[in-house]
Amino acid sequence: MKPISYFWSQVNRWSLLISVIFVISSCTSEQAGPEESMSLNQDSLAIISVLDELNQAAAEADFNRYFDLYREDAVFTGTEAGERWHKNQFMDYARPYFEKGKAWNFRSIDRHIYIHTRQDIAWFDELLLTQMKLCRGSGVLVKENDRWKIQQYILSITVPNDVLDQVIPIKANAEDSFAEKILKR
Repeated sequence: MKPISYFWSQVNRWSLLISVIFVISSCTSEQAGPEESMSLNQDSLAIISVLDELNQAAAEADFNRYFDLYREDAVFTGTEAGERWHKNQFMDYARPYFEKGKAWNFRSIDRHIYIHTRQDIAWFDELLLTQMKLCRGSGVLVKENDRWKIQQYILSITVPNDVLDQVIPIKANAEDSFAEKILKR
């Protein structure tokens, strides 16, 4: 077992803080059901606009507009186990796709937004129609200078439970190898 100091040296403090805030706010904020969470107040409209603009900017390969929607210390987690990038790393990864004139094309078909009672932090999850079929996007937004910005975005591929037994062997070698590298750190 690694010492606690090792753990802290490996954790992005902002990500940890956002996770702690998310857990605490889940317990203390007034939680609305999906239909209530989408009530069209000014903040929820602004968040919807940010998330829609994110998808539109990617579809139009507008690099600057896309990344301006993220905070400077944002974290993006992609579909592979090793895809956990700080904003600058994600920009480096994504730049070639944007330079080709088409990054990715995601369309939200089901979205849930929750705003903390303090009105300066929100979290969301959405089902996305993509070139990879259905995916789930989730994340945290922070209100900064009266503007909502993405602090954390997590993209996950959905897998129907009925075919999960077929998918596991396909990904086993790559993920077992990755897990071994992590455990050896």
